[in-house]
Amino acid sequence: MPKVTFLNLPEDKRETLIQAIRQEFSRVPLYQASITNIITAANIPRGSFYQYFEDKEDAFFFLLNEQVKEDKNNFISLLRQNNGDLFDTMSEFFRLILTKEDTHHFLKNIFLNMTHKIESAYARIFIDIEEDGSFKEEVSSLIDQSTLNISNDRELLYVMKIIIAVTLRNLIEKFARDLPYEEAMNNYYLEIDLLKRGLKH
Repeated sequence: MPKVTFLNLPEDKRETLIQAIRQEFSRVPLYQASITNIITAANIPRGSFYQYFEDKEDAFFFLLNEQVKEDKNNFISLLRQNNGDLFDTMSEFFRLILTKEDTHHFLKNIFLNMTHKIESAYARIFIDIEEDGSFKEEVSSLIDQSTLNISNDRELLYVMKIIIAVTLRNLIEKFARDLPYEEAMNNYYLEIDLLKRGLKH
């Protein structure tokens, strides 16, 4: 988490630093990123960076969490637009991620250098877990569970985990193989349709 000094920065200075961080993590993945490049782009002393963040990983996860907040709002909006249809929502969300030009390189570096910590942070778009291990009401209440072959919230949680795994794998494949948009979408539609129809007669 960024330090209080970062949150207290004037908006223009804070935005300049955020842009510098985004630029660096769009250029290279976390482990290759350079604090020198960030402070040069933001035109701040090295010491100032450490007044705002613990280290480059702290800055990276701040940026990732901001991305997660934006994408979660998009996901919830799509769920509402699709009247809780989980499969239609996920297909539209996947398309949205592929067509976001402004975050393309940042997302590519996320998906091609996925760690458990990064995956857990990104998955909060779809699954937010309460301290007791239950699915947060915010998303689950919007999903039309009557269309799903499930009996309870625990099964809904595992349905979400399966769909998230398929979604992340398709995003990784798209960026790793540099698939054309249409091919990536068709691959995802096929897998989502297989899940929707079930895999056994």
